[in-house]
Amino acid sequence: MAYNLCSSPSSLYQPLCNTLSSSSRDSKPRTLNNNFYHSLKLNTPSPQSRTTSLQITNVSLQDQKIPQQETSKDSNFNEKNGSSSKSYIWVNPKSSKASTLRKSSYDARYASLIKAAKSLNSCNPNKDDVFNILGEFGNKLFEHDAVVILNNMSNPDTALLALKFFRERLEFNREVVVYNVTMKVLRKCRDLNKVEKLFDEMIERAVKPDNVTFSTIISCARLCNLADKAVEWFEKMPSFGLDPDDVTFSTMIDSYGRVGNVEKALSLYDRARTEKWRLDTTTFSTLIRIYKDSGNFDGCLNVYEEMKALGVKPNLVIYNTLLDAMGRARRPWQAKKFYQDIIDSGLSPSYATYAALLRAYGRARYGEDTIKIYKEMKEKELSLNVLLYNTILAMCADLGFVDEAIEIFEDMKNSGISPDSWTFSSMITMSSCCGKVSEAENMLNEMFEAGFQPNIFVLTSLIQCYGKAQRIDDVVKTFNRLYELLITPDDRFCGCLLNVMTQTPNEELGKLVECVERANPKLGHVVKLLVEEQGNEGNFKKEAADLFDNISTEVKKAYCNCLIDLCVKLNMLERACELLDHGLTLGIYTDIQSKTSTQWSLNLKSLSSGAALTALHVWINDLSKALEAGEQLPPLLGINTGHGKHKYSEKGLANVFESHLKELNAPFHEAPDKVGWFLTTKVAAESWLESKKLADAVAA
Repeated sequence: MAYNLCSSPSSLYQPLCNTLSSSSRDSKPRTLNNNFYHSLKLNTPSPQSRTTSLQITNVSLQDQKIPQQETSKDSNFNEKNGSSSKSYIWVNPKSSKASTLRKSSYDARYASLIKAAKSLNSCNPNKDDVFNILGEFGNKLFEHDAVVILNNMSNPDTALLALKFFRERLEFNREVVVYNVTMKVLRKCRDLNKVEKLFDEMIERAVKPDNVTFSTIISCARLCNLADKAVEWFEKMPSFGLDPDDVTFSTMIDSYGRVGNVEKALSLYDRARTEKWRLDTTTFSTLIRIYKDSGNFDGCLNVYEEMKALGVKPNLVIYNTLLDAMGRARRPWQAKKFYQDIIDSGLSPSYATYAALLRAYGRARYGEDTIKIYKEMKEKELSLNVLLYNTILAMCADLGFVDEAIEIFEDMKNSGISPDSWTFSSMITMSSCCGKVSEAENMLNEMFEAGFQPNIFVLTSLIQCYGKAQRIDDVVKTFNRLYELLITPDDRFCGCLLNVMTQTPNEELGKLVECVERANPKLGHVVKLLVEEQGNEGNFKKEAADLFDNISTEVKKAYCNCLIDLCVKLNMLERACELLDHGLTLGIYTDIQSKTSTQWSLNLKSLSSGAALTALHVWINDLSKALEAGEQLPPLLGINTGHGKHKYSEKGLANVFESHLKELNAPFHEAPDKVGWFLTTKVAAESWLESKKLADAVAA
């Protein structure tokens, strides 16, 4: 079978197509380069003529030649430029001249150009070495040769010298193409500075840039993470009479998003959907990130659905961005779904995937899922940083995962990760909530040894810990340390002091009253009125109202709960009722009592034990008044305490109420099918209220 000594037209076209196309993403050659493609493409024999040639090989074709094809009139391979006039040669492979003819084929020519490019990549970046390598071609270099050589180069310094050589020795039909190819060499090296200098040189030489020029510069800026530069060059295009194509516009969605011009990015995206541009995964990733950063998490999901509808397959970067967005949105269930999508699509989770999952699960307090991801990372020998460890430990502290936290903390130190102040804060908080004084103190000492001073969170936890242990002098000592460290008490710190007071023996309350007065004079004054039983009813109400007008909304319920608890502890039920009524007036408490035609309920789930008992007292009085007024009770009455227990204790509000209801001999019994509910019937309630009324009358 005869050898085709010249490469097929596609083999000549392919390297030039790679060189001249504006983007690897664009499958259609740009219109402005089509003539250039045509000028470089040799005329090809028809399929019929090629078939005929192959059939004739059965006959002896010793040294016969197919008649030569004429080149197109606008070809760069013309006689004027000294190119060969022979296009295709077919010979018997056994011909003695086969090897000689093979050397004259374009394949051999192309191989020599590639070899020259490799030599230029590795030679010294000086004029003599570069010019010597290219000088070996003599006067047989042409415009398309320069394009092939530059297209296969990766050394920016020698590429610029090669361009200089070609400019001095060649006459260009399309000089902008040679500049564009050189820019792409510089883009490979992400050297935007040299690209911009080369552009200036083009302008000085009156070489008009085209769309490829700008798309190359813009994509280089994008690769360099210089989105502002990409925007700058994009906005220069109209001044050169150029209209960006859809590929460039798509690229700019990403660039505008990165510089923070969200309005422009979303405007281009709307245009992309209308005009059906082809958008790549990078652009979709940017759009999801834009929505994520603006807090529009539903927008993230909408872009994801639109991407799938367009047939664009999400990559791992897309999924990781979505996981991070769902973590910020506190939607761990959606993060879990995306993680399953990653597994189902055959992608391998990366470090960024696991980190996003840990943050999503940790923030939402998905304890078991967080621990599971942590263990999976350890199995894959992926190292966690201090921020991820802190996320897990903070979650453990909030949920009471004591054993898990201790194990993870030790693993953190064994992995060579040094705990920071937040790490120690979580561990001290956890020990304090458990009432483990020695463990909290040991962790505090370790914190000092690591070079960290306790912050207000650590000191708040320590005060809580000492309060549980009834070590009031240590509470005062810790309070004084706050001022030694020049830390200003905040509302939460004062709330912790109030909480400690509800657990403190009455004879030691005075020590804490002084601390509260120093930390917050208004709060201290109200507490002093209670503890020392000073002031009349009107004065107390006024001071309490003034206090709640001057504290943050976040702590109003906590303060009101603690103050009511303190009143209950001091057997000041009337003051407790006043505070509960004030809380209802201010909207601190809502929907405590509810009524339907079939059931009246007391809802206590958000109340402290003292506030709940006070609310029960008020409700019972309201029920008695309703009976006295002739109002009919519903068939069923219920008390909802919630079914949860405290994360650091087996006791919950339900346990407190169960014993208290027995003390009152109230006919409420825990419902077997409704956890946390105590129910009674109309008949039982009326009977109990009547007997209670008689008992109170006798006692009076």
